[in-house]
Amino acid sequence: MKVLFIGDIVGRSGRRAVASLLPELANEYSWDLCIANAENAAGGRGITPAIAEELLAYGIDVLTMGNHTWDNKDIFQFIDSAPYLVRPANYPIEVPGQGYTVVEKKGKKIAVLNLSGQVFMDPMDCPFAKADQLISSLSHCDHIFIDFHAEATAEKVGFARYVDGRAAAVVGTHTHIQTADEQLLPRGTLYITDVGATGAIDSVLGMEVEPVLKRLTTKMPQRFVAARGPAMLCAVWMDLAEKKISRLALTAE
Repeated sequence: MKVLFIGDIVGRSGRRAVASLLPELANEYSWDLCIANAENAAGGRGITPAIAEELLAYGIDVLTMGNHTWDNKDIFQFIDSAPYLVRPANYPIEVPGQGYTVVEKKGKKIAVLNLSGQVFMDPMDCPFAKADQLISSLSHCDHIFIDFHAEATAEKVGFARYVDGRAAAVVGTHTHIQTADEQLLPRGTLYITDVGATGAIDSVLGMEVEPVLKRLTTKMPQRFVAARGPAMLCAVWMDLAEKKISRLALTAE
C-alpha cells in the first residue's frame, strides 16, 4: 500500500501548486491513497465546501485538519456529511465532524486519524490516550495512518515512539517547515516530524511577510493574509508494505 501525504496546503498558491505538481509527481511515483492537510486551504484559515471539492478533483482522497478547523464557518455546511474530511479526534467535548475515516483501497482498509498535540496548542484531551482508544477500536483495519498536528517537536517524536509498531505511519503537521528526519522507527512505524507546507515561497509560513514582521516587531494586531506567487509543494511518499518513506519538495511557478 503506497501513500502520498501533502503537507499543510496554504491558500490559493498552495492549491495551485497541488494542481500543477501532482500530475508531475504521479509520473515519477505511484500511490494508492493521497492525503493532504487542508486546514489552511481557504486563505490560510480553514476550508470551504468549494475548496474541498477543488482539492478532491485534483486526486486527493482524504483531507485532514488541525487547530484552524473552525476558522472558516462554511465548514459547518458540510463537515457532518463529508466522510473524506477528518478533524482532530481529541477535542475535549463533542464537536461536529469525525476524528478518523476508513478508506478501502486494493482490498485493504486504511484508517486515517487526525490528532492534535497539547504543548503550545489549544487545550485538548490527551492525544496519547485518544490514540490508544482509536487504535484499539480500529484493529480490524490493515493500516493505521496518523496526522499528528502539533507544535513541539519533542511531543511529535514522543507520540510517534508511543504508537511505534501500532500505527503504520505518523506524520507531523502544523509547523510548516519540512524536517529532515524521515525514518523507520524500531518497531515498524514510518515517521517524519513535519511534512512541511504547500504554499507561497516568498512568505512566512505561507502568509504575507510584512504583516508578520509588523506583528513581531510592534506586538500590535495585524491581519495575516495568505501570500501569492511561486509556491513549493512539500510531501512524503510512503510504501507501507515495504516500510519506505521519501521526503519530497518541489517548486511551481
